[in-house]
Amino acid sequence: MAILKKLQNIPSISKFLFNHYPPYRGAGIHIEVMNLELCHVRVKMPLTWKNQNLVGTHFGGSLYSMVDPFYMLILMHHLGSKYIVWDKAAEINFLSPGRSTVYADIRVDLAEIEQIRELAENYAPVLRTYHLNIFDESGVRIAEVQKTLYIRRKKAKPSTNKISA
Repeated sequence: MAILKKLQNIPSISKFLFNHYPPYRGAGIHIEVMNLELCHVRVKMPLTWKNQNLVGTHFGGSLYSMVDPFYMLILMHHLGSKYIVWDKAAEINFLSPGRSTVYADIRVDLAEIEQIRELAENYAPVLRTYHLNIFDESGVRIAEVQKTLYIRRKKAKPSTNKISA
């Protein structure tokens, strides 16, 4: 397990793992860019029979899943293991039927990550809401997604070392 965690920090391996993750592979979701260091992920999903809904457009669940984990992953990468980062809430609004390949860019500003670190320094929970758009290949906005993340610095665990006399 420790080896897998170390491998996930290598960008090309992390991208490979996501591109072969069964739910992503099955829906045809492909990570084009995964640079956690620069806080940027770009995903695309072509319209195929595997991700069509009953009326022949992109299935809404696949549209959401293509962007779901990346804000959390970016924050976890930068904040490290001393912080808890969880998805708290999400909302997707469908604006136009997706009938072609769709794309999304997920970005977080490094200054914001430092601000989160400062706010969470005293172990208080921090909530952050992110907005992103999903576009088709002609630049038409297909959906807008809002994600709220819960971030908190972990409290130190008490020592379990017992001193015997």
